[in-house]
Amino acid sequence: MSISMKPLGARVVVEPLEQEEITAGGIVLPETAKEKPQKGKIIAVGAGDRDEKGNRIPMDVKVGDTVLFAKYGGTEIKIDGKKLLILRESDLLAIID
Repeated sequence: MSISMKPLGARVVVEPLEQEEITAGGIVLPETAKEKPQKGKIIAVGAGDRDEKGNRIPMDVKVGDTVLFAKYGGTEIKIDGKKLLILRESDLLAIID
């Protein structure tokens, strides 16, 4: 997915990866019973914060990384019918290999 949005500072745009809609026992979960996703794919990365001297601090993540993030962190937006999250880099918990 390509978007024409560039997050500012140390922010990233993440496309949440939805969980399975069918449990291992074959039960179909309705939308209201699903938990908020905590895993997603980074689709845009900001330039990073600045230090005291004005130099950019590079981001630890890049476009295409799959990450774990705080459950209720970030701002949810909708673009072209897709739910996206704008998160601070500090809301990211881990990069999944």
